[in-house]
Amino acid sequence: MKRSTSIRPELRQWILDSTRNGLSVDEVLRQLKEAGYDPRESRSVVATVLKVPLAALTGSARPHSLRPRHPEAPSTRAGNRDVRVLASLDEPVVRVLDRLLDEEECDALIELARPRLERARTVDEQGRQQVDQRRTSEGMFFRIGETPLIERIEARLADLLGIPVNHGEGLQVLHYGPGQEYEPHFDWFDPTQPGFEAVTAHGGQRIASVVMYLNTPEAGGGTGFPNAGLTVAAIKGGAVYFAYDTNDTTSLHAGLPVERGEKWIATKWLRERPFVR
Repeated sequence: MKRSTSIRPELRQWILDSTRNGLSVDEVLRQLKEAGYDPRESRSVVATVLKVPLAALTGSARPHSLRPRHPEAPSTRAGNRDVRVLASLDEPVVRVLDRLLDEEECDALIELARPRLERARTVDEQGRQQVDQRRTSEGMFFRIGETPLIERIEARLADLLGIPVNHGEGLQVLHYGPGQEYEPHFDWFDPTQPGFEAVTAHGGQRIASVVMYLNTPEAGGGTGFPNAGLTVAAIKGGAVYFAYDTNDTTSLHAGLPVERGEKWIATKWLRERPFVR
C-alpha cells in the first residue's frame, strides 16, 4: 500500500534541505518513489514545497525546470541572516535587497578576486567567451562552493530564492574603474542566435540574476533598468535581484558608468535546470 503524501513538517524539510544541498528534482522524486510514495502525489508535494507550477514537473517541454521565488516580505530570513526588501517592481520583476552581504563578506570577496582579475567577457553567438566593447570591466569566476565564504553566500541565495545551489553559475566578481560601464543588455540568451543550443546545453536558459554590491562608489555605478525608469544605487552589502523570461524586453539593464571612485560587484546567474560544466 502506498504511503500518504500529506506534507508533514519533516517531509517538507527533507525536500527543502535536499534541493538546497544540490539534489536534483529528479533524484528527490526517485527517492520518494523508492520510499513508497505515489509518484503523482509526490510531484504535487514537491511542486507545493518548492513553490513551482506542477506543470514544471509533469511532462512539459522542460519537465524539471524551476522558477525562483521572488522575495516579498519586508524582511526575509535567508540562511543565517535577515535580508530586507527595500523596493519591489513587478514589470520587470525587480527586488532591491538590503544587507544581503555583511561588510566583512564584501571585503573578503574583493581580496579573493583581486589577483585573478582579467578583462571581462561576454558570450558570443557560438557560446564562446569574447571581449565586448560594451563591457569595459575586469572580472573573474569562482567555482561553485570554491571556498567556505562562497559556499555560505550560495546557500543564502538558494534559501532566499528557493532555487538549489546547483542551478547557479559560478559567482562572478567584477571591478569597474572611473568611466567604465556595461551598456544596456539582457541576461537571457537569445534563442534566435546560432549559439543558443550550445550555451543552454548545460543548465538551460537563464531565469534570474542577482547583482551584489561589494563597495559603494563615490559617484555613479548603479544598475539601471531603462525600460522601467529605475536606477538601483550601488550600496555596499546591498543587491538587486531581477527575474525574466526569454525575450522579456522589460529586463533590459545596464551597469551605469562609474563617475568617481571604483565599483566592485558580485553577480550570480540562475538557470532553469542544474548547471553542469
